[in-house]
Amino acid sequence: MLEKILQIWKVRDLRNKILFVLGMLVIFRFAAHIPVPGVNVEALQKYFASNQIMGLLNIFSGGSMQNFSIVMMGIAPYITSSIIFQLLGMIIPALEEMQKEESGRQKINMWTRWLTVPLAFLQAFGMITILRNSSAEILSDVSRIDFLMMLTIITAGTIFLMWIGELISEKKIGNGISLLIFAGIVSGLPQAVQQMAAQYDPSQLFLLIGFVAIAVVTVVGVVIITEGQRNIPVQYAKQIRGNRMFGGTTTHLPLRVNMAGVIPIIFAISVVLFPPMIAQFFIKARTAWLAAGAEKVITLFNNQLFYGIAYFLLVFLFTFFYTEVIFHPDQIAENLQKQGGFIPGIRPGRHTSEYLANTTYKIIFVGALFLGIIAILPLVMKAFTGVQSLAIGGTSLLIVVAVVIETVKQIESQLTMREYEGM
Repeated sequence: MLEKILQIWKVRDLRNKILFVLGMLVIFRFAAHIPVPGVNVEALQKYFASNQIMGLLNIFSGGSMQNFSIVMMGIAPYITSSIIFQLLGMIIPALEEMQKEESGRQKINMWTRWLTVPLAFLQAFGMITILRNSSAEILSDVSRIDFLMMLTIITAGTIFLMWIGELISEKKIGNGISLLIFAGIVSGLPQAVQQMAAQYDPSQLFLLIGFVAIAVVTVVGVVIITEGQRNIPVQYAKQIRGNRMFGGTTTHLPLRVNMAGVIPIIFAISVVLFPPMIAQFFIKARTAWLAAGAEKVITLFNNQLFYGIAYFLLVFLFTFFYTEVIFHPDQIAENLQKQGGFIPGIRPGRHTSEYLANTTYKIIFVGALFLGIIAILPLVMKAFTGVQSLAIGGTSLLIVVAVVIETVKQIESQLTMREYEGM
């Protein structure tokens, strides 16, 4: 391990890229601690600590939302914009064709950036409105000019993070957006450790040991599922062209256990958070039945059992849904047939497509079950231990491990490429 790090450090170009990425992440964390003027930060932190829904949003923003910083919305609007265009690709054939070409993908990326601006503005408007309607005195005496200024600052902060993410991606040291989420999650570790140390009780030693053991097992499980795949054997028929023979090789088609990554969890979080966030707008409505209904919705989603069951089912269903979006057995079967390839024992064409679809459903069932368990792991830990500080952030852990694996692979590929160039 140490030898590999020294080898990476000796390559000047690779070292400069890594230092640049680290510098961008430091700038992001610095911006996350710059609060927007006119906010009672102490009252805001108490509000987030007492509200489960807002607390979950704060985790994914890396604590910047709790500080009401200039980058409080993070890159959530950009992710939402990307998901919108991915879903539109299913509905609009023209977009689906554009996604197959480099020039088309560049246009879609440009449209994604444009859509991020109004989405950031709308999300910032909704968040500020919720905080203004809360019982805590978070935003007091905010004029229309101040309100507009806050919206502009927060929107500009999101665009700034989007720009930083693209700069990081250009260095080919991991995905920029994923690394920003990773930095936000990891930044909360010192505070969690400090809180756990402050609440430490010698009588809970076995509980702490059990927590560490579960954490290790969870990390191992995340790595296995993230890297797990089933290799479908593919045989290519021999072809004779002139005096030369082509084909006749045997390879495999990899089907990953977790094709969808963390996208189903992001979808599920959006759906779970939507009803209580909308209800926040009507909690102080003058109409009695509307205010009472909003109160019931918030109470229902604050119920741990209902919240956990809904969260698990949504993650499970969205895993199958998103796999349908990105994996097309018909196209794969058609491409194999055009290239003279076939799966041994399976007839080309429709039979190959059906075989791939059935095999994928069996594999994805395991992946969906795993993602669902990871998503509700913090709730289960809290229910059994009763200690909030020992709750494992399963979703956060999944993101951290996936980002680390992806980044290490890209660094190793660049190192290998430079070794070939040297030879």
